[in-house]
Amino acid sequence: MDIVGPFVLKIVDKGPSPPDLSSFQLKLLPDPSRDSPPPGVKFGDMKHDVSIPKSGFFHKGDKPSAVFWSPNSRYDLLTEGTYAVVEVLQGKRWIPAYDDDDFSLSFKWNVENDSSYRLASLEWEVPDSVSNGVYRFRHFGSSKNTIVSTTQYFTGASSAFAVS
Repeated sequence: MDIVGPFVLKIVDKGPSPPDLSSFQLKLLPDPSRDSPPPGVKFGDMKHDVSIPKSGFFHKGDKPSAVFWSPNSRYDLLTEGTYAVVEVLQGKRWIPAYDDDDFSLSFKWNVENDSSYRLASLEWEVPDSVSNGVYRFRHFGSSKNTIVSTTQYFTGASSAFAVS
């Protein structure tokens, strides 16, 4: 036992891990059906790239965005990964700076209005604390050709844009 101020801390053993009950959980949503991108397009390709402002760069508080062709995000929930990243260019390498855990970056998945094709929209509200530099969006996802086929992973990246 340790005494910290007026409190006594007792070291407690970790104990047993809880059982894995994932195979017993109810599924209230059906598995996603087969998705396909439009002809001549691959998942991860851009539908709308970042629109660069007339000044040539974004300011803090601006909201650059990009839209990618993307299947239903439930093929793999990427619980150990991410759907969206803002990367910063350092030297010749792209380094993750913000991801979809950050409140400044939003990931929205939806169906295109006039078709059955699916899209992933990424929008980043440039934080006040951001460093000036060159950034880009990167989108990660997965798809299946059929319900029983193996999961295929893809990634897509936007054009680079400057923040000053």
